[in-house]
Amino acid sequence: MDLKNLAIGTVFLLQSTVGIVGNFSLLSFYLIHYYIGQKLKTKDLILSHLFTANSLIIVSKGVLETIQAFGMKWFISDFGCKLLLYIQRLGRNMSICTISFLSVYQAITISPSDSCWKDLKIKAPKYIGLSISLCWILYMIINMIFPVYLYIKGDSKNLTHKRDLKYCSTVGYNKVTGLLYIALIVFPEVLLSVIIAWTGGSMVFILYRHKQWVQHIHSIYVSTSAFPESRATQSILVLMFTFLGFYALSSILQGWNALVYNSEWWLMNTTAIISVCFPTLGPFIMGHNSIVFKFLLFSMRNQNIT
Repeated sequence: MDLKNLAIGTVFLLQSTVGIVGNFSLLSFYLIHYYIGQKLKTKDLILSHLFTANSLIIVSKGVLETIQAFGMKWFISDFGCKLLLYIQRLGRNMSICTISFLSVYQAITISPSDSCWKDLKIKAPKYIGLSISLCWILYMIINMIFPVYLYIKGDSKNLTHKRDLKYCSTVGYNKVTGLLYIALIVFPEVLLSVIIAWTGGSMVFILYRHKQWVQHIHSIYVSTSAFPESRATQSILVLMFTFLGFYALSSILQGWNALVYNSEWWLMNTTAIISVCFPTLGPFIMGHNSIVFKFLLFSMRNQNIT
């Protein structure tokens, strides 16, 4: 094993360890609360699905990348490799989906009582759990389309070449699979990213208006850093830009790797590292985001009472 592969393997191993500890710790916290009979709040339910999706990405991606970096391809069969790729793609799809649910739910929660979303405050908790479960089923089916099609295509006589996807080989994509991939995977990811950006911007605007109202009532000399709205705004922006930044960059790099037949070694490893960054950092960002929002909602209720 050369030095560069050892370095990459160490990075993947460290990244996977931190991500697994963070996601599994918070996921275990919610599962223990549910096991002892405490009903999960809507936001906690969304976060438990998010940490599950992140764990799937880290475990599958981490195993594949670590095996590749340390030269242990013999450790896993071709079927096992494709199964881990399936789990990885499912986890990525659900991570984006649950983040969008979280953003929409937070925007609904902090919206004024006279807004157009006032009716959704009551209805949203009833349907979010079912909606996320349907997303799991939908993405399980969608991600089964491609390996089944490629398996059938691989057995046909018209097979011309195979692509080496760093871990395992598969038949090259044609125009049909390319269009399906764009319609079923890329377009929904772009749409959900737009929803996340829109709801994040809406929350920042709502918090800014509320802070101005509170500042006008109490004192114009109160420091802006003393308002919970300021902390919540910073938390929203950090979450939104971290998520969109890492996922947008990884999507661009993955698209480039798909178009280029033989990608450079450094490009494929950079893409792999970036694709696991948000699932690794997510639990720590989400934990801070959750604490800030609980404090914000408590402060807003007290302000409304007074």
